[in-house]
Amino acid sequence: MVYHKKETVPACLECGRAVYGRKDKKFCSEGCKNRWHNRKMHVYNKLRLKTLNALDRNYGILSRLLREGVRFIDRADLAQLGFRPDCVTSHCRVRGHDEYRCFDIKYILTASRVRMIERTPVPLSEEEGGGFVLLDDEESGDFA
Repeated sequence: MVYHKKETVPACLECGRAVYGRKDKKFCSEGCKNRWHNRKMHVYNKLRLKTLNALDRNYGILSRLLREGVRFIDRADLAQLGFRPDCVTSHCRVRGHDEYRCFDIKYILTASRVRMIERTPVPLSEEEGGGFVLLDDEESGDFA
């Protein structure tokens, strides 16, 4: 007596139709594959865009404060301008203070104030001659 193993055909992860071809194939078509990955990545892309927009807003606010000569400001006043202290490009502890950066602008954040807002020199690549340059608002791309 000969027994034949009945093979099951896998279903497409996107539409549920039968998938033919390689055993490890998961989608019935390229379109289904793209739709499935786009849907999966939508949440991450949305969060990424929201974070980049907040960083851009923070950078614009800090640049405007520097143009106006402001180096110290209350956190409440900064929050009214739309500043989000949770969106920074770096953070480190320096001499007992929390120093934050939003691209080339650094500041110290305390419980009630933001102080010592200043632009830091940006290193140049070897192709640009090396060294450092301090960007002004036009060079940094902030025209607000």
